[in-house]
Amino acid sequence: MSEKAKSGHCLCGAVKVSAVLANHDAGVCHCKMCQRWAAGPFVSIACTPETRFEGQDAISFYPSSEWAERAFCKHCGSPLFYRAKSDGALYLSVGLLDDTEDLKLVNEIFVDRKPSWYSFAEKTNQMTEAEVFAMFGAPPA
Repeated sequence: MSEKAKSGHCLCGAVKVSAVLANHDAGVCHCKMCQRWAAGPFVSIACTPETRFEGQDAISFYPSSEWAERAFCKHCGSPLFYRAKSDGALYLSVGLLDDTEDLKLVNEIFVDRKPSWYSFAEKTNQMTEAEVFAMFGAPPA
């Protein structure tokens, strides 16, 4: 497996992933949808189109907005990934990966939606909801 390839699986093991990372930069989303979906911030890593999943029959999709869909294991409920509908950009849940020691937390988005009861010690690039929507040219949810 290459330096940017990682293996992992959902909580019950029905879905397995062979992830090819775009880089080793993890990001956090604090939007309300991610908070509801992941029971807190959604921590993800960008993956390339070479990323593969086993157990396709256990993957369920939810069209969470006009521009993206979320996938989860229909057996254990583990969040699997967030995928942009426009270009297929896939952001894998870091919690699926077996080895995360070489990842670095670098980005946080929707920081103005983050609850006050937690924060990260790392210094990260931070964007508000308005900045995220301006960057992608998408209207607020």
